[in-house]
Amino acid sequence: VPQGPRPPRRVLRAVARWTAAVLVFGAAGAGTAYGITSMERTDVPGLATEDDGRWDYPALALPALPADKPRPYSDGNPSEIHYADLRDLLLPAPAGATVDKKLKGGWVGTGQFTSEFAEGGRTGIGDTLREGTLRHIAARGWTMPDGTSNRIYLLQFSSADDADAYRDDRFIGASAGDEMRGASEMELDESWRGGQKVDSTASYVFSEPKPYGSTQVRAGYVIAGDTLALVVQSRKGGAGTPRVPFHQTLILQNQLLG
Repeated sequence: VPQGPRPPRRVLRAVARWTAAVLVFGAAGAGTAYGITSMERTDVPGLATEDDGRWDYPALALPALPADKPRPYSDGNPSEIHYADLRDLLLPAPAGATVDKKLKGGWVGTGQFTSEFAEGGRTGIGDTLREGTLRHIAARGWTMPDGTSNRIYLLQFSSADDADAYRDDRFIGASAGDEMRGASEMELDESWRGGQKVDSTASYVFSEPKPYGSTQVRAGYVIAGDTLALVVQSRKGGAGTPRVPFHQTLILQNQLLG
């Protein structure tokens, strides 16, 4: 029996590397829907038991694409544009979360985004966004029962090159970029092992080192085609901000952008 054509090499790489996601193809209107499984325990270092501190997220699925629109990393999409509604690509809040009234999963302005950074750097960030090709920003935030605050921002530009340009202009990757609000210093998170879970994306993950005072801040950036994601978590108290749910959240948001 003749075999069908081999899948593209990019697809083969994705299947080999996406240990936390599975693509489920099915008709959904004029587009295609994709399902995502929950994160495996081995995707975050140090997970061994059921009570490991991870959050209980709902089942995830990528929204259907508009008719005749390609996925961001397909051969017919050289600018790597996400054609799905950006708001539908935001990670939903987990069970037990109290949703931030300012960050309900809709559009926000640049002022809301820049408020995550130290006051002295906000003007420069805003100037970079205005001078670039930023299209819009979607955001969602919540607070967990243990006091951990989570904020996710998705910034969509006109192309992958423009998203890369913003990253480079703000020195993200070579350093932690602009100073975060409430954290005078950020260091590379050397415990991060989720950077190769989704093909064709890049992640840059940082945490505030001790002594971090009354609140510890963790921040992670994902570059995925035309979109830059920022995930920020913080919690007051000497115990700091838990690492496991931060890594879990960043991995799942990365998958939704893949």
